[in-house]
Amino acid sequence: MKTLFVEYPKCTTCKKAKKWLEEHKVEFEDRDIKEKNPTAEELKTWYQRSGLPLKRFFNTSGLLYKSMQLKDKLPDMSEEEQIRLLAGDGMLVKRPLIVKEDTVLVGFKEAEWEKTLL
Repeated sequence: MKTLFVEYPKCTTCKKAKKWLEEHKVEFEDRDIKEKNPTAEELKTWYQRSGLPLKRFFNTSGLLYKSMQLKDKLPDMSEEEQIRLLAGDGMLVKRPLIVKEDTVLVGFKEAEWEKTLL
């Protein structure tokens, strides 16, 4: 499986991450989160594969997250409801995302990417 790079092209962190992938010659398939939002099934799989808390998949600094007051609402929502919410709008999803056969990275942390992808 080729590395899947899920991004929002206007996001500066995504641009940095993409540049890093290109500089390190990591082959990847690019996916614009606005054009092709992850499905609930994909998100569920990625969440389980990542070993991370589901909250890490939310773009907590995004305007939509804040306007929906999700900081207060998420604790009372089931995992299923949270996954459906994420699948409903790509702007709620933390990005960039790296998805490989056995790994899912959420957000761009250079040291973590170096250790995992190189």
